[in-house]
Amino acid sequence: MLSLMLAIPAVAAVACLFLGDRAARWTALGATLVTFLLGCILWAQFDIGGAQWQFTERADLFGRFQWALGIDGLALMLIMLSTFLMPLCILASWDAIKSRVGLYMAMFLVMETIMIGVFAAQDLILFYIFFEAGLIPMYFIIGIWGGANRIYAAFKFFLYTLLGSVLMLIAMIAMIREAGTTEIPVLLNYGFPPEMQTWLWLAFFASLAVKMPMWPVHTWLPDAHVQAPTAGSMILAGVLLKMGGYGFIRFMMPMFPEASAQLMWVVFALSMVAVVYTSLVALVQNDMKKLIAYSSVAHMAIVTAGLFAFNQQGIEGAMIVMLSHGVVSAALFFCVGVIYDRLHTREIDRYGGLAINMPAYALFFMLFTMASIGLPGTSGFVGEFLSILGIYEASSWVAFVCTTGIILGAAYMLYLYRRVVFGELTKDDVKAMPDLSPREWAIMAPLAAVALWMGVYPESFLAPMRGDVTTVVARLAPAKPAGDAHLALGEGKPAEATHGSAHHGGGVQ
Repeated sequence: MLSLMLAIPAVAAVACLFLGDRAARWTALGATLVTFLLGCILWAQFDIGGAQWQFTERADLFGRFQWALGIDGLALMLIMLSTFLMPLCILASWDAIKSRVGLYMAMFLVMETIMIGVFAAQDLILFYIFFEAGLIPMYFIIGIWGGANRIYAAFKFFLYTLLGSVLMLIAMIAMIREAGTTEIPVLLNYGFPPEMQTWLWLAFFASLAVKMPMWPVHTWLPDAHVQAPTAGSMILAGVLLKMGGYGFIRFMMPMFPEASAQLMWVVFALSMVAVVYTSLVALVQNDMKKLIAYSSVAHMAIVTAGLFAFNQQGIEGAMIVMLSHGVVSAALFFCVGVIYDRLHTREIDRYGGLAINMPAYALFFMLFTMASIGLPGTSGFVGEFLSILGIYEASSWVAFVCTTGIILGAAYMLYLYRRVVFGELTKDDVKAMPDLSPREWAIMAPLAAVALWMGVYPESFLAPMRGDVTTVVARLAPAKPAGDAHLALGEGKPAEATHGSAHHGGGVQ
């Protein structure tokens, strides 16, 4: 099943290179829809509470290296996010891309293959190959179809991400020599020596912090977003940033628990700076894409803080923030793309009064703005609430700082919305802008539906991940430092109950 999901976009990508523009568009759309359908079957057949690794497949290739695929609940949700966003990205670039359409569609299909590969790989070397290969199509998407300053942005994106990854490769080689295996499920339970863990942790952190992106290595992101075409921004914010978070929860935390506990203050410190600093930077932006790009950095900082809270709520919350941000930020970048296609500028001051002549657009834009802020009933609220709860249990100070970031988030998003959508409709070119086309409706509606579904009934997204989060928490438990906050539950039964379940999870595994 997983190999099939990798093969369909890969074969379609090759086909797109040889087809005409119109045929390439339809081929890409068809392939991504079929892959999404397979993803839905994967989710429907996933046995919640069953074996940790499901849909596993193995084939030995040249000696040490093996083709090993398999997913747990965490990977399942991120694969679903990737396959859901991909057809929408193809639709978003339907009319916008005029030159070298076949190559453009091929790049997106290659990107989909790589994203599914990253989340499904069960071999360390295979994971690294997929993880690094993701740079290549994105580099071309920005470099060929991007804005005026695209070459600079593409090179900066490439060099930043590549530099950290070299250290991760060295760490992986050291891990394989130490443990004698490349299998990720085996490595997850291997006890690396504590002094070695610290170095391995730092090497992984160098790569994943850039991918996330964490402050201060986040500066490639606003440049990449501003220059990338609309669909490029959607997939960059929607899925590529999540690879960093996936790396934290899949490798760094369970494989190096002692080092994670020792260095959690580094992650907390960087996350606190990022939440406040990037939110303040977002407040003064004139470019819509840049504003949303900085908001992405702030949201990802809540993810990293939630993950390193080392408790069930924090990690579950971080995962939901990743899924929610994937949907909502892709939707916000598409909202910018819709009006950019009509007026060819991203300057916030050029707009105003869009509620009058584009009411449907204004409604969708408002929904995604509210989801980004974390309004109850939208996807943003569930993730942020759970994350902050988990962070508070670990450190009330970190929770306090992260909460101010959420308040600042409301400030810059509402400020953006007010300036674009409300006010006087005075400019003639803005008056002439038509409301959403059927194609744009077809992209907006599923995004809005998922954002509301996740906010109203998050259990359907939490259930597949819960067992895997419990396993990670159990693995971290011996090294976990004591938190400074004691929730109103007191320290009696609830604490014992959770301790018991963590113990049980460890035993089952």
